[in-house]
Amino acid sequence: MNVNRKVQTLDEFTIQQLRDFPQATGELSHLLRNIGLAAKRVNTEVNKAGLVDILGDFGTVNVQGEEVKKLDIYANDQFTGVLKHGIACAGIASEELDDFVAFDDAKSAKSKYVCLFDPLDGSSNIDVNVSIGTIFGVYRRKTEVGTVVTQEDFLQPGNQQVAAGYIVYGSSTMLVYATRRGVNGFTLDPSIGEWTLSHPDIKCPETGKIYSVNHGNFFQYEKAIQDYIQICQKKDKTNGGPYTQRYIGSMVSDVHRNLIKGGIFMYPGTIDKPKGKLRLLYECNPFAFIVTVAGGKATNGKENILDIQPTELHQRSPMFIGSTQMMEELETYL
Repeated sequence: MNVNRKVQTLDEFTIQQLRDFPQATGELSHLLRNIGLAAKRVNTEVNKAGLVDILGDFGTVNVQGEEVKKLDIYANDQFTGVLKHGIACAGIASEELDDFVAFDDAKSAKSKYVCLFDPLDGSSNIDVNVSIGTIFGVYRRKTEVGTVVTQEDFLQPGNQQVAAGYIVYGSSTMLVYATRRGVNGFTLDPSIGEWTLSHPDIKCPETGKIYSVNHGNFFQYEKAIQDYIQICQKKDKTNGGPYTQRYIGSMVSDVHRNLIKGGIFMYPGTIDKPKGKLRLLYECNPFAFIVTVAGGKATNGKENILDIQPTELHQRSPMFIGSTQMMEELETYL
């Protein structure tokens, strides 16, 4: 069998990164590989969801007040378990859990990092076979290494992330992660069960033709947002329009598409929910970090998402994110 050595696996890629930084401990690379392992397990269940008893509601409501899906629980257990049994994570916080979880064994307590994640974003789409995903952010802990982590380690602004990423479970399964050095995408090769580098050094186009927003809430948005949406629709060929509206309803899929093709994703606050629906720590911060490193922008409408100091684990925030020129155009309305 011929082996294509031009294709790098995730393990080979992270090892190469370590060679470039001899002073690195490899702890972050180990944590990212653990996340990749958990994602493979979730992907297996997602792919056979219709064949096993894993579709539908679990019968409980999470801290967000949302119906919990069976796959939500499975995904949360996989990511929590893999990170707990590794040696590179001191604790986790999950959208599905009321509080953070400190790993208090001796090896975990010596880790420098904590991980926050949404184990299965867009889970309301599970039963209708629409792409869903996982989102995660990694922070260097604030408390002393060797002690048990506290809430202080998790309530950090997004600009303190050392890495962030997401996994799309779609027509192909893809893991995209960012460090301050850049954004890289890996596609799962089912023939060998490995993540292979398919999208090196991703850059978000400066502009695009796609805007993503829930039009069903149009009359719930403030006038500035309504005006911008109407401009997106009314643009003519002389100023780059009209834009095309694309909205999947799965944030991972929508932002992933716009990151690759260029575009803007908007999830404003509404009259009923002025603080928005998206979770700052589990959804907004990781994507803001990724898109910013790739050359885009992210804001809550008033300030940079990454500069917000969180005050609670399940804090919500409006979210506007995408190509720089489109974001700057939006900001003239905000």
